[in-house]
Amino acid sequence: MTPIKYITEDGLKKLKEELHQLENVERPNISKQIAEARDKGDLSENAEYDAAKEAQGLLEMRIAKLKDTIANSRIIDESRLDTEKVQLLNKVVIKNLKTGAKMTYTIVPDSEADLKSGKLAISTPIAKGLLGKKIGDKVDIQVPSGVMTFEVIEISL
Repeated sequence: MTPIKYITEDGLKKLKEELHQLENVERPNISKQIAEARDKGDLSENAEYDAAKEAQGLLEMRIAKLKDTIANSRIIDESRLDTEKVQLLNKVVIKNLKTGAKMTYTIVPDSEADLKSGKLAISTPIAKGLLGKKIGDKVDIQVPSGVMTFEVIEISL
């Protein structure tokens, strides 16, 4: 059984849109490619047919994975979030005590992570280390480059 994944309403909407695109646009296109390749004759030596069948297999696998993710997703009730401690969907300002650099991250489910826009996946070492911490707490976090010490400066929604 696939574990339950927590997701925001926007994240679920994006997954459903992608599923709709794959089922209603991509799937018919691949079926058309297979039919065109089949019409060209001998299937045993038809590279186009083999490529189209492989693309179909990958597409169907992606569709099945999306359906499974959607079925096992639970929408996070944002009204029950607070800023007492760091938790999922909180925006956190942290300070690297060694360099003095301040960073702002929003802790999000893995499927919605986007470091360029400051969305940090909950499964990353930094997010795991920050969970449950309060403003003013100092935390040592093991990252690939070694141990880094951060201070939680601000927690907001």
